[in-house]
Amino acid sequence: MVEGTTEIAPLTGFRDLDTPRLLDNVTTLNSHPHPPHYELIAPENDSLRVLGRQRVDPNRPHPFTAAGNSEFNALIWMSPTGQRAGDIVLIDSTHFTTLFGGTDSLKNLWHNLAIMK
Repeated sequence: MVEGTTEIAPLTGFRDLDTPRLLDNVTTLNSHPHPPHYELIAPENDSLRVLGRQRVDPNRPHPFTAAGNSEFNALIWMSPTGQRAGDIVLIDSTHFTTLFGGTDSLKNLWHNLAIMK
């Protein structure tokens, strides 16, 4: 949350890398009381991109934040490459719980995913 408000913290989106346009009209994802994290085990490249990072609550003790991290990888896209013919999109699973009744921004993300080519 934005400190002192009930607003969800803004998403750090890497729109210049967002070829599938998943972040169109998406400014936030969800509030995160916990810091899940999708760690990349390979370097980012044309077929592996972090498209969005979400801020975590620095006041909740956790080894992730104790190590100095303030955002986690919340949206990762892997484009078709080699023998894989389709895209892979990883989104923090917390978002599935807000599919119905979520924010407009989150609804826009699901819309963008549904119309993705």
